[in-house]
Amino acid sequence: MGRIEKIEQEIQALSPEELAQFRAWFLEYDWAIWDGQIERDAEAGRLDDLATRALRDHAAGKTTPI
Repeated sequence: MGRIEKIEQEIQALSPEELAQFRAWFLEYDWAIWDGQIERDAEAGRLDDLATRALRDHAAGKTTPI
């Protein structure tokens, strides 16, 4: 059995309270990973084209207020 299967079994064995705690922890963990990736992409300039296009579209009136 692989690591993922073992983790799946462990998660399935959690009580509802433990599952809620795990879910909250995992969401925070996942968001932190995502935030780190966005930061690295921004620092590396990988988002520059998207930002330029968004600003250009906004200046051209192609956006709507939120």
